[in-house]
Amino acid sequence: MIRFDDPAAFGAALDALPQPDDAALAAGRARQAVLTKPAGSLGRLEEIALFMAGWQRRERPALDRVRATVFAGNHGVAARGVSAFPVEVTAQMVANFQAGGAAINALARACGAALSVVALDLDRPTGDIASAAAMSEEECLAALNAGAQGVAADTDLLFVGEMGIANTTPAAALCAQAFGGAAADWCGHGSGIDGPGVARKIAAVESALALHGEHCVTPFETLRRLGGREIAAMAGAILAARLLRVPVLLDGFICCAAIAPLVAARPTFTDHCLAAHCSAEQAHARLLGHFGLEPLLRLGMRLGEGSGAAVAVPLVRAALAAHNGMATFAEAAVAQAL
Repeated sequence: MIRFDDPAAFGAALDALPQPDDAALAAGRARQAVLTKPAGSLGRLEEIALFMAGWQRRERPALDRVRATVFAGNHGVAARGVSAFPVEVTAQMVANFQAGGAAINALARACGAALSVVALDLDRPTGDIASAAAMSEEECLAALNAGAQGVAADTDLLFVGEMGIANTTPAAALCAQAFGGAAADWCGHGSGIDGPGVARKIAAVESALALHGEHCVTPFETLRRLGGREIAAMAGAILAARLLRVPVLLDGFICCAAIAPLVAARPTFTDHCLAAHCSAEQAHARLLGHFGLEPLLRLGMRLGEGSGAAVAVPLVRAALAAHNGMATFAEAAVAQAL
């Protein structure tokens, strides 16, 4: 089980990122070269299969244990009118998740993922990032560890999602701090707010950056000051997955924003990640560009909860089915290209 005892341990983990297994990658490439198809004809499905082989450290990767976790938290900045919904909806949606009635429940069942839901101190919203730090050091560590400790080493593929009214505001602040640009570049309509609501969001992010920017000298401190409990939990889970060599399907804007400070500090951090989709949230495409990731899907989704990642799981299954199940030229007695 992965645990970060203090900010230094979190930083040390970022300095010790494992790499995919070269031998498994080579074996996977060798297998792809003799399957009954023209080289490269399955496009990105071939790339996905090799990605999975390298991180699972086996020539024929499997997808027997797909696991998903939705983290939930509340945000003090919600009081500034930056969301279309009241903060009570966070707890109400957690109850819906637990009852099996949300979109992510249906999509997790459809893609064969085991789903967990972790609510993080919903009765204690984070600090309003426009006027205070989101979390204390202890609170941020607790959230990071809540994410990390839920990642099992035998997981074949992980995706994480979130629920937190107003969380596109801290997400925008994290991205602006990590990769620069104006607050307006990173602030969209989120849950469906109108123009004045977007203006309030931009103002909140500008205030947050002015207050905290000079102090955001490490990924931990950036998450602590500008993030949220569910956001830090996702970062902790994705970092733990890297340490355990578990491949990750990234969901939408909030999920990706959670690791923006980590990627800014360690550009290779997303090597164990596939971008499941590009959401309708206007800044997500820009963020994926900074990550150097091309999304598998573009479906205009903007729900969060891990929903876009769940929809992409069948693509990974298809990639592995072709990689593992096709005959070789020799087995099928088919002549190879000259």
